[in-house]
Amino acid sequence: MSSNPVAETVSSLMPRAKEELTALVAFKSVADFDQFPRSESVGAANWIAAALRAEGFQDVDLLDTPDGTQSVYGYLPGPEGAKTVLLYAHYDVQPPLDEAGWVTPPFELTERDGRWYGRGAADCKGGVLMHLLALRALKANGGVPVHVKVIAEGSEEQGTGGLERYAEQHPGLLAADTVVIGDAGNFRAGLPTVTATLRGMTLVRVRVDTLEGNLHSGQFGGAAPDALAALIRVLDSLRAEDGSTTVDGLAADSRWEGLAYDEEQFRRDARVLDGVELIGSGSVADRIWARPAVTVLGIDCPPVVGATPSVQAGARALVSLRVPPGVDAAEATKLLQAHLEARTPWGARVGVEQIGQGQAFRADTTSPAYQAMADAMAVAYPGEEMQYAGQGGSIPLCNTLAALYPQAEILLIGLSEPEAQIHAVNESVSPEELERLSVTEALFLRNYAAS
Repeated sequence: MSSNPVAETVSSLMPRAKEELTALVAFKSVADFDQFPRSESVGAANWIAAALRAEGFQDVDLLDTPDGTQSVYGYLPGPEGAKTVLLYAHYDVQPPLDEAGWVTPPFELTERDGRWYGRGAADCKGGVLMHLLALRALKANGGVPVHVKVIAEGSEEQGTGGLERYAEQHPGLLAADTVVIGDAGNFRAGLPTVTATLRGMTLVRVRVDTLEGNLHSGQFGGAAPDALAALIRVLDSLRAEDGSTTVDGLAADSRWEGLAYDEEQFRRDARVLDGVELIGSGSVADRIWARPAVTVLGIDCPPVVGATPSVQAGARALVSLRVPPGVDAAEATKLLQAHLEARTPWGARVGVEQIGQGQAFRADTTSPAYQAMADAMAVAYPGEEMQYAGQGGSIPLCNTLAALYPQAEILLIGLSEPEAQIHAVNESVSPEELERLSVTEALFLRNYAAS
């Protein structure tokens, strides 16, 4: 990174940032309070609130959102007449999954091979630190030239929409001239990238019932309808032979116009086993950024260990559908529900319950804020030009903010490059990416203030 005062300041702050990220990662802030204590999320929220107050933020508050979680808000006034920028991150995290698969404990930030490992290190507690580092660097080099609002969400990973509904109920709270969402990532480490599109999502729970109770498979199997088999049959109907998503009535042939994703690079990024084929058709970018994708997130059925010779009376699954830009998530939900009901075999009783939903997002990349970001990235990543990519994941708040503040410019950056392995075991963050993106954000705020 070329030498400049902002970059030098951020570099000097990195040891402190590691200590702070260690403290923040230690909170088991999974916003599923059936699995993890609410006190862990409350602790993380209070940590962020204290950090904002220490940086001079005013009106710092823990917002009680309608889904029963808390989002942290703070306001840092800038010069009179300055623009307002909203900085977003979230402090809730995915469950650690199989803790035995972690090389080091998931809630202990651990340095290994030049990366910092821990749940939420990249997604998105590292984003909180990115915002703090950028603001500290500006304060040490002439001051923050814009009004800054920070919002740290407490339930983004759950998709339960608490912050979206809170923002709709308090439409002035998050109003800003531009929004920086710190929950995306570079296309690869070292390649500066803004995310121009996000897929939306819908999450449903499907239950199939066939019998009043389980039956002995020797006595009744072969004629008694097996609910687990029926569920497997209906879930299989959501994919074509090549693995493409097939929801009746939902288009799945859109194409991505932009940054290409080499198939071999994708195999490495996704850690696909040798000899295993990729699924779907079209380019990799088509498949992950421009088309729907269904995933069975979980199935309730007897585990192998301890299973009995029984015909199952009931079974259920949690199904996620990623929805491409241009498709209404509510309409996609209706199509998914109709598909599941129509494809359930043998007259089995089926119920579909919607759990979460978020709209897809497409940014206006012609706005002045994007030029300010491109200029900042050129300094933080010398020799590299800013790239535009899509993201297969969903950040439902983006569309809520776009609807509430149609004149606001929205940019997505962050620490979730492929090596970060977010949502998987052994999630990690690159400290070099944290440093460079913090410099990027600081320079962006300075550039944007002057634009």
